[in-house]
Amino acid sequence: MQDIINGRCGWCGTDELYVKYHDQEWGKLVTDDKTLFEFLVLEGAQAGLSWITILRKREGYRKAFCNFDAGLVAQMTDEDVERLMQFDGIVKNRLKIKSTITNARLFLGLQKEFGSFYEYTLSFFPDRKPIINTFRSLSEIPVSSPESDAMSKDMKKRGFKFFGTTICYAHLQASGFINDHLADCFCRKG
Repeated sequence: MQDIINGRCGWCGTDELYVKYHDQEWGKLVTDDKTLFEFLVLEGAQAGLSWITILRKREGYRKAFCNFDAGLVAQMTDEDVERLMQFDGIVKNRLKIKSTITNARLFLGLQKEFGSFYEYTLSFFPDRKPIINTFRSLSEIPVSSPESDAMSKDMKKRGFKFFGTTICYAHLQASGFINDHLADCFCRKG
């Protein structure tokens, strides 16, 4: 894979949806808990699949999971799970659907304990500040970090599912707690 394509990180290639996601969302710090919950749901759904697969189903996930309202998702029942197993807009994986509901309940608990999921996430970072890496090649970007290791370990202990260190790292990249835009990417120059 090329490191830089059309002035941006090569992982997004030239797919219009991927390019838009790269340019407008990926690596930009998210402080809003609703958006952080959305990324949590989408990253968990992505486990074992390509990110573009989930990105293409994003609107289906929005519809299936109450516009990413953690409070509403936390109230979903076994009947909702059965309904979603018939819904074509998402990946029909029973364990992932159930884990989204469980994770919503746990997410609400973290908000209560820390004031916000944003504050919880910052608690894993040195000086409570996002990390900006200066990688020049896609091959330099790791799949995990000490922060993702610690955060996923803590979340697993609390009962979160589909949120190992690799998924956690992807979540931290997507939501801008770790900025891995390559040094030559136009997103770094702006």
